[in-house]
Amino acid sequence: MERPLTHHLKDDGTALSLAEYRATGGYEALHKALSGMAAEDVLEEVRSANLRGRGGAGFPTGVKWSLVPRGEGAPHPKYLVANADEMEPGAFKDRLLLERNPHLLLEGMLLAAYAIEADVAYIFLRGEYVDPARCLRKALAEARDAGLIGTHILGSDFSLELHLHISAGRYICGEETALINALEGKRATPRAKPPFPQISGAWGRPTVVNNVETLCNVAPIVRHGADWYRSLGLGDESGTKLFGASGRVRRPGIWELPMGTSIREIFEICAGGMQEGYGLRGFLPGGGSTDFLLPQHLDLPMTYESIGQAGSRMGTGTLIVLDDRTCPVGMVLNLERFFAQESCGWCTPCRDGLPWTRQLLEAIEAGQGRPEDLATLEEHCGFMGPGKTFCALAPGAMEPLQSALKFFRDDFERHIAEGRCPYRQA
Repeated sequence: MERPLTHHLKDDGTALSLAEYRATGGYEALHKALSGMAAEDVLEEVRSANLRGRGGAGFPTGVKWSLVPRGEGAPHPKYLVANADEMEPGAFKDRLLLERNPHLLLEGMLLAAYAIEADVAYIFLRGEYVDPARCLRKALAEARDAGLIGTHILGSDFSLELHLHISAGRYICGEETALINALEGKRATPRAKPPFPQISGAWGRPTVVNNVETLCNVAPIVRHGADWYRSLGLGDESGTKLFGASGRVRRPGIWELPMGTSIREIFEICAGGMQEGYGLRGFLPGGGSTDFLLPQHLDLPMTYESIGQAGSRMGTGTLIVLDDRTCPVGMVLNLERFFAQESCGWCTPCRDGLPWTRQLLEAIEAGQGRPEDLATLEEHCGFMGPGKTFCALAPGAMEPLQSALKFFRDDFERHIAEGRCPYRQA
């Protein structure tokens, strides 16, 4: 089984029922864990598998779990939260899993909750994801009726409450402490760290927040073992990843491939390369909050380290392709409008800096820019860079801008010199 996340998806695009999921070996990992593995054994299997977070940061999942207090003196209740608030521009990988195999997420959450000794779990779902919500409600009902959620699961001492929480839908909820505030019914703003959520999270109790794709990897790891999972990746990477591509490619979509697959394979073989009449100028390798890379980077492996060394981030692993007939200034403006709208307003650089950035780009795109505006934009990239704001929203917003100013500066200068967008028809 080389594609543990997607090999069993149905061709008609509908979600697997509980019976269909079980026919593929579903919930065997949960049986295995509850009948013969201690919670520490499950945690160690995930840590040995070197599963890294699939939400963008790539933090080792087993290490994250190990920070939760354990044993008789540990505070309770403990919480597990699946972050399904997928609002990164260009990202749609979690939606595939939620709509096509929700039981894979549920089993992964049950195993994760068992490993960290959690009492309550939540699926924090983006409010606009109506179809995924429908699929999850059905799967939750099936699992409860089958005794897979609730008290004394499969006749064991393990019990878990598992709830679906529909969020109000803000990009800031991708930051785990802002998500926790929203879950508690508060304004979705990030919290100061430390304390980290594993120590003091939801309602002041130990809490682990993991991305949907991350949790969907847990059941295959427990079922087949850490050695098997490590063997799926290329080089030093472990497992598989959902990679995607959008833009003027022949076949936009999502594909499960080994970690470490080259960008060229994703772009040319899976996505089919550029549509006829379009050329490749660059791409954002991991969603809207990553730096542009160029055609010369196509042979890089999709790993956190290699993409980082090239000056960007792997992020969600979903490419956004820039073609040679699309204005890079307009593309970046579109992203900055989104980030300015989604700022929670908690810190001054983000609250004031992102709207200012948007206004400058709007003026340049409209042909009203001034040469000094480019220096001001570069200053903003520094003012809102890493370590200058309360969370990573503004630094992420600056990544496509700072790299566009680096790689496509001639386009910005043409807008200002010609007093118009050169990509628009006269």
